[in-house]
Order: sequence, then C-alpha cells, then structure tokens
Amino acid sequence: MSDETDFLYVRDSSDRPAARELCHVSFTRRAAIAGAASLVAFGARAAGPKTLYVSHPAMLDHDPGPGHPDRPARLQAVFSALSDARFASLARAEAPIASRDALLRVHAAAHLARLEQLAPKEGHTQIDADVVMNAATLDAAMRAAGGAVFAVDAVMGDSARNAFVATRPPGHHARENAPMGFCFFNNAAIAARHAIAAHGAGRVAIVDFDVHHGNGVQEIFWSEKNVLYCSTHQTPHYPGTGSVSETGAHDNIVNAPLRKGDGGGEFREALKARILPRLDAFAPDVVILCAGFDAHVHDPLGGLRFVREDFRDVTLRVMEIAARRCGGRIVSLLEGGYTPIDLANSVAAHVGALMEA
Repeated sequence: MSDETDFLYVRDSSDRPAARELCHVSFTRRAAIAGAASLVAFGARAAGPKTLYVSHPAMLDHDPGPGHPDRPARLQAVFSALSDARFASLARAEAPIASRDALLRVHAAAHLARLEQLAPKEGHTQIDADVVMNAATLDAAMRAAGGAVFAVDAVMGDSARNAFVATRPPGHHARENAPMGFCFFNNAAIAARHAIAAHGAGRVAIVDFDVHHGNGVQEIFWSEKNVLYCSTHQTPHYPGTGSVSETGAHDNIVNAPLRKGDGGGEFREALKARILPRLDAFAPDVVILCAGFDAHVHDPLGGLRFVREDFRDVTLRVMEIAARRCGGRIVSLLEGGYTPIDLANSVAAHVGALMEA
C-alpha cells in the first residue's frame, strides 16, 4: 500500500443523513499517527499528562478481502478524524508488537502457534466465515495487543491521563484458544492481565459498549473476582451470549442487554440501572473500555440506534467514576464500527470527551 490514500470522512456533522457533510482528505499514513506531537516519555510524571493516542500505519495492511466489514477504510477514517486541529494536543505513539509474555497471560501457546502457521505469505487464509488472514494480519494483531499494553503502561505509570488505542483487528470475541468474530487476540483481556501483572493493579474493570457481546472477555474472566466485566449489547444478536443471568463465578460479570431498535434513552437507563453503580462500587484501579461504535444507528452489523452524542455521554459517565475511584485512569480500545463516516464522528466525540479529563 502506498503512503498516501485519499478518502472521504465527515467533519462536525449531524447524525442525520441529510445533514452529513462529506470532506475530502489526503491522508498520509505515518504522519497521521506521529503528527506534530511528541511520543510519550516514560519515567517521571509529565506536567499535565495528556490523553494518549496509540495506533500504527501497519494496521491498514491487514485486509480480509472484498466485502469483509473490518476493512482498512475504517481506520483510515479514524486517522483522518484525529488529525484534525481539535486533536493537536493529543500525545501520540506507535503501537509496538506485543511481547510473547503479554500474549501468553491470556492465550494458550497453541493458539499463537496456530496463527503463526496459518499466516499466509501472500493471498488469504480463511479460518472461518468471519476470520480471515492476509500476510499483514498477524503483525497488525500483535500490534493491536501491543498498543493496549503500551497504553496501560502509560496510564498506570502516570505518563498519560488516559488513552485511546485505535487499532484493528478488534479483540473482544477472541477466546483463549481460538480467534472469533474478526478478532485474533483479546486486547482488553491482555491489557487487564498486564495491569495486574506488571503494575500490581488489584481490581480492573472492563466496560464494553460494542453492539456485540464480548463473549471472549466474559469467558476469560468468568472466575476472576479481581476483574469486573460490564457490557451493554444488542440481544438476540451475535454471538448469542450476554444474558442477565450470566454473572460469573464471583458475581463479577454484569450484562445489560438491549433490544433491537433501542437508542440513547434505553442505553442511558441500562448504564444507570446496572452498569455504573457496579463500576462505582467495584472501585477499580484502572478502567478498560471495549469501545465499539457499531451500536450507531447507521451501522450495518447492528440494530441499535445510538448517535455520536451517546458515545460521548457514556465516556463522560465512566470518566466521572474513574476520576473518583482511580485517578481517571482509562484505557479505551477500539472494537467495532463498520461505517467509516460514522465511526470517525463517533470516535471524535469519544476522544474529545477523554481530552476533557
């Protein structure tokens, strides 16, 4: 892929289709990540730590092929949106490749070995109907996990106030032994285990607002009382998990399913009634967000009716609890969102809220 790609995205627009303003942008892959801002320097606490934005241009080379929803244009739109002058104060860093140790805290060695064996040198390897690899996929997936670890280090080490990790492939469906639902490594689980192992976090909370339930996260932490997993998601819907009755071995799983057609009002009620009180009572040392934007009203893979202000609202509500309980430490990981225009606007609303901390 060449360094420069032209595409369309929306700037400062309404969620109403008739009011959407298309803007043509020339996108330089590396410049959009590195920008003019400096990379985060670890060590002593920086004066006025910033929101950290982590990604890598290699994420664009993971291409499952024509017709696959997780296409590179998703991240191109995010890169462009976050290159706007409104986001000039973001600290920016490139996602490193995750260490084997970080991956093995969550995934079986056989899972890593299988992905290494299946990775093609050219063309595609179809693992199942949803999971497809090309020659760049394994590198992208390892950087997605590595970006999550990097962000945890920054936030737990007080080099950043909070962080947004814009990577693909996503992660919350990946299981200990198998990829699933576009996902190869469970980035949120890897981030949580790293916070515990490397930074001594006693309690980690994961809040997931993707339209799909994060079955992989739930399964991995089912029996771990020091990790709280909270999810809003559409039901019935893929992958079929996430009922209210699924509460974990230590009452550490909180599911708040929504119905097709539900919008911001129902979302806020689910947060108020089920998610936020449990998050507050848990008093986490860090909050990890599975930030999926496919609950947007225009998204082809869901049936919920969120608009970008709903994503801003949930961000601010979680930030309020995080400020009170854990010094505002939040690591947000991109999950779904399959219309590039609406993904870009939703991410801009989400990151803009994070920057208000």
